[in-house]
Amino acid sequence: MTVVEEITTAPVAAPAAAATGPDTGPPEEPRRIGGPTRSGVLSLCGAAASGLCIAVLLFGQLAPFSGALGFAVTAYLCFLLIYAVLTGLEEDAQAVRDRVMTVVLWTAALVLCSGLVLVVGFTAWRGRDALPHANFFTQDMQASGPLDPLTRGGIAHAMLGTLIMITIALAITVPLGLSCAVYLNQIPGRFSRFVRTIVEAMTALPSIVAGLMVYATWILGLGMQKSGLAAAFAISVMMLPIVIRAADVVLRLVPGTLTEAAEALGAPRWRTVWHVVLPTARSGLATAVILGTARGIGETSPVLLTAGFTAALNADPTEGPMLSLPLAVFTFIKSPEPTMIARGFGAAAVLMVLVLVLFVVARVIGGRGPGHQSRRQARRTARASRRTAARFDERHAPRLSLFDDAPAASAPAGDAPAASAPAGDAPVVNAGPAVRTGIRTTKSPVTDDRPEDRPEDTPGENTGETD
Repeated sequence: MTVVEEITTAPVAAPAAAATGPDTGPPEEPRRIGGPTRSGVLSLCGAAASGLCIAVLLFGQLAPFSGALGFAVTAYLCFLLIYAVLTGLEEDAQAVRDRVMTVVLWTAALVLCSGLVLVVGFTAWRGRDALPHANFFTQDMQASGPLDPLTRGGIAHAMLGTLIMITIALAITVPLGLSCAVYLNQIPGRFSRFVRTIVEAMTALPSIVAGLMVYATWILGLGMQKSGLAAAFAISVMMLPIVIRAADVVLRLVPGTLTEAAEALGAPRWRTVWHVVLPTARSGLATAVILGTARGIGETSPVLLTAGFTAALNADPTEGPMLSLPLAVFTFIKSPEPTMIARGFGAAAVLMVLVLVLFVVARVIGGRGPGHQSRRQARRTARASRRTAARFDERHAPRLSLFDDAPAASAPAGDAPAASAPAGDAPVVNAGPAVRTGIRTTKSPVTDDRPEDRPEDTPGENTGETD
């Protein structure tokens, strides 16, 4: 009895002893990935203060260093080093690397955002004298000079010229760029590799070269005059490689399973591209168009060579010189008069707002993700689905009715003896094609439907069995 008790109680006591042994410690807690902690904030603030103090000592007392840029770089490097040491007192090596890289990325983002805010704020501040006047947006400079006040003259001719040029350039670039990107993505081969090489080489093409090419071919070669159309051609040359490369990268991200599924359902290549590939990459393609637009809308030298300069409003892109906003900014800033400089900075602020508006419009058009449709697109898709279902019903309805009548016409020989071959010397009228039943082949007679011509059944005759 005691032996049984020892055997039954020993396994129960062993885990308790193992759990309370000196070798086992507290369970490990998962490391916190995101969110600020008290120790992290204190380490960050302490490292920043220590880095600043070390930079002050080095640049003021210990070393003959000078310069604001050197001071900032030295303070930042000391800050990173001290922050890594303080973090390493509590965390492992992986956590230290994670915290330091997080600080570096946040610093890079803040530097970029501060640079953007500085550029936009400085431009708007310098153009604050010209922007409040309504005539600045509704008048041109045909009847105004550098000495005239800001209440006279404006940049209406430059705004209209920029809109016309960029619209023509987009009408040329978007179809060509997206078609070329689809070709490079969907039809690989030697020629596609050659085209990709040319596109990559055109990306680094200087803008003055594009302007000179259009000037030599369109104006000198064909004898055309300087106009907004020629400037739009030059801008298209600059926009095209940007759109092609960005769209090609986006189309490569479309899963191959989508195209394979569409082709497996019998869709041709063009329908697969139009209904599957392009809608899936719609947001990225909108970004590609915006990148190309931002490149082309700020060009100055191609417009100066191909469109010329004018102070009057010209709405005809095929005849006469035309002015753009970048060229107007370049011309106004060169003047020593404060009013012209204010007009130049005001025109630069308007150009940035125009680019922002185009970016917002593109994001609204292509901002929906794959598979998301607007209400109008959903209704159109539903109507198309109903039409497709009706077309399939009409196509298959007659075929189904023939299948329904087939069993009644081809009944088995045992169930319909009147349709089987007659026995004895009964005449066979107009013997039809052979019908195979089982392993025996008989002739299916085609007789008249009148009762007197039908052969009578002979009792005891086996007409449905094989020999």
